[in-house]
Amino acid sequence: MPYFTPGAAACPDCLEKTKSTRKAFRVLPGFNLTLGYTLGYLSLLILIPLSAVFLKTFEMSWEQFIGVVSAPQVVATYRLSFGASLLAAAINTVFGLLLAWALVRYSFPGKKLVDALVDLPFALPTAVAGIALTALYAGNGWLGQYLEPLGIKVAFTPLGVLVALVFIGLPFVVRTVQPILEDLDTELEEAASSLGARRWQIFRYVILPILLPALLTGFALAFARAVGEYGSVIFIAGNLPFVSEITPLMIITKLEQYDYRGATAIASVMLLFSFALLLLINSLQALTARRTGRDR
Repeated sequence: MPYFTPGAAACPDCLEKTKSTRKAFRVLPGFNLTLGYTLGYLSLLILIPLSAVFLKTFEMSWEQFIGVVSAPQVVATYRLSFGASLLAAAINTVFGLLLAWALVRYSFPGKKLVDALVDLPFALPTAVAGIALTALYAGNGWLGQYLEPLGIKVAFTPLGVLVALVFIGLPFVVRTVQPILEDLDTELEEAASSLGARRWQIFRYVILPILLPALLTGFALAFARAVGEYGSVIFIAGNLPFVSEITPLMIITKLEQYDYRGATAIASVMLLFSFALLLLINSLQALTARRTGRDR
């Protein structure tokens, strides 16, 4: 129905003015106040603490900085932390999609229990998760006693780090993809099937383009959580130099040695790498959303 106000025919300018006034109305305060509050809040919680990390690092000379962040033991921790985090996020993306699909599309006994268990890593203290995983996969653990005779050693190896990161990152993918699946109209799949499309074709050309932005978001969240994870990893990793030592543990070690500049130097490199990877993932997500029309 067209917008109409009394006297609009006699005063077209009044009609346009009324429209612009109605359109400009906002429930929250004006843009300047809202933006100022947001920037102030972010500065207190994020920007100022991160700036302190870089300011402390600037107390070092360039040669000292390069010497600390490029030490062989430190580089080995970068390789393990970022490599295991990327691999864990990729694994969670695949199996998180499958779990979300089962929870949305199927009914089975214990469905509500499984749905509740997905959130368990959110509520479980990370130290408790690490101790539980270590007890499970150690050489005398419930699963470890059967895996190690087969040559599969999980505890105190990089594989144990990967298992811990998969455990804590799975809910991020499931809870990101699940609402999109719930809103996905099954009539699209039925229409594609009636036109002769096979199951893989339906998934590839109908479902995946819709889910891809949510999958990338879940991947980014799982990766971000895994990179900074400490509590659940140190117990099962064993913390062996050049084998299962992660970067957050190296930072803690520097702090315990009162080497604050060394700790902030490693932290700044880790921060820059993480930010670059997250920026790349978010850029891919935005590009995918534009191509599929999900940004509207």
